[in-house]
Amino acid sequence: MLQITPQMRILVAIEPVDGRKGIDGLAQLCRQKLAEDPFSGCIFVFRTRSGTSIKLLAFDGQGYWLAQKRLSEGRFKN
Repeated sequence: MLQITPQMRILVAIEPVDGRKGIDGLAQLCRQKLAEDPFSGCIFVFRTRSGTSIKLLAFDGQGYWLAQKRLSEGRFKN
């Protein structure tokens, strides 16, 4: 279970990403596009190009968490 604290940073990518990207691809985007360390404990939020889902990436000290929310109807707004 991810535990979100008031001190935790949540970083949202403003450019959409390829929905097929997994943990390694998203961690690479954290380094390259966001200039952040994916091991920092932040929660990274990515929106897919289609706008039908978002992905959350977080490192908890032992490993990565990757969560996805996909809408059954409609799209997330830009």
